[in-house]
Amino acid sequence: MTQIVNSLTEISDRYKALFVDLWGCVHNGITAFPEAVAALQAYRAKGGLVVLVTNSPKPRAGVASQLSQFNVPADAYDTIATSGDSARSAMFRGAVGEKVFFMGEWERDAGFFEPLKLLHHPIHIERVPLDQAEGIVCCGPFDTMAEPDVNRPDFLYAKQMGLKLLCANPDIVVDRGEVREWCAGALAKLYTEMGGESLYFGKPHPPIYDLARRRLQELGTDVSDSDILAIGDGPHTDIMGGMGEGIDTLFISGGLAAAETKTSHHPHAESLTDYIQKEKINPTYTIGRLR
Repeated sequence: MTQIVNSLTEISDRYKALFVDLWGCVHNGITAFPEAVAALQAYRAKGGLVVLVTNSPKPRAGVASQLSQFNVPADAYDTIATSGDSARSAMFRGAVGEKVFFMGEWERDAGFFEPLKLLHHPIHIERVPLDQAEGIVCCGPFDTMAEPDVNRPDFLYAKQMGLKLLCANPDIVVDRGEVREWCAGALAKLYTEMGGESLYFGKPHPPIYDLARRRLQELGTDVSDSDILAIGDGPHTDIMGGMGEGIDTLFISGGLAAAETKTSHHPHAESLTDYIQKEKINPTYTIGRLR
């Protein structure tokens, strides 16, 4: 059974590094949560390392820029691992071909197609209409408020043509302030249910955790999995991902699951237990909000 804690400091001394989710944990898609920022700053001040591990389809630099806009200061973290960087690496290696049909908001997601300098021989990627594509790159819906089913006609054609869908963000939904929006994961889920093949690189899948570990090594330290705590509000991304990697987890019940767990400042114990059983997760710890 999960242990409910009141603050990160109750457990943080047990870990040398944190893998921290962003949306719903450190910010709400509009602005930072001050208590979460303060908790991460205090952890780093004591020598801990903070890796922000996010399912954002943006490259690392794009996330850093966005965090600045959301008033998340640079001294709240050490480095960033994004689903976008994991997925970009696969795309430039040819995972869905050279000619791709892009799904998303170009003004927001153009950075996904920036050349990846780490690869020795990246392929040339060309955006084309669906009927000319060798594969699909999905950074998100064209309209984040539209039901995923609006994509069924295109997905039926893509499935019949045997196209793979590269999902740059496995999240199903996020809350931008008080508004819930669909993410790329919802589209990939629909495509898979229709019989298509979706490729995932963010949480809860292994590639992003491999990237996060490499980011730690780039900081000049070697941290074992037993010394890492994964933090986030996504039951099927942050928590299941950490569980799958053998990493302890801290579940933020006041994020996506705030209503189900009846979380205001703290989760309601019985509601939390019911939620954990329903979602088939087993977080090591639970806290209402990161603080």
